[in-house]
Amino acid sequence: MRRVSAKFVPCVLMVEQKQQHLSISLKLCNPAASDTSFLGNVITGDEIWVYGYDPETRVQSSQWKSPSSPCAKKVRQSRSNIKVVMIVFFDLDGIVQTEFVPRNTTVNSEYYKGLLERLRNDAHRKRPEKWAYGFILHNDNPPCHTLLLVWQFLSNKYITVCPHPPYSPDLAPCDF
Repeated sequence: MRRVSAKFVPCVLMVEQKQQHLSISLKLCNPAASDTSFLGNVITGDEIWVYGYDPETRVQSSQWKSPSSPCAKKVRQSRSNIKVVMIVFFDLDGIVQTEFVPRNTTVNSEYYKGLLERLRNDAHRKRPEKWAYGFILHNDNPPCHTLLLVWQFLSNKYITVCPHPPYSPDLAPCDF
């Protein structure tokens, strides 16, 4: 007998969720196979909590010491109470837009629509070749991203949205 640890997985999908993911992946494989520039036109967005501390690396905290000097001690970092949401949009060439959501601000449909307007302007400025042919937006699917106000903006600006499975709070990041 020996002791083994379970492998960490971000979430366990149900059979229906696996089938939805497979069908959407197959829908995206056809355009990607027929058009070599398809993936180059995709801009992906995601949100993450950013904490207000910068831990030292092992090399940064190393010190020279003599045999008679006491052992170096380092306090273990704990997560700070200061945290903010960062929203990042990127493509094959790198980051297109990064935005920190101001404290005490809710990311609702009005905020997200404004964010998409800023993304559109940044894509126009940073990626003019994508702007010429339009781009495909791939992001997660929380409720504020799918409200009528956001969909109207996307359709008026001719921004295509990648299909994705229905939103499930079970698949959302644990602390977001």
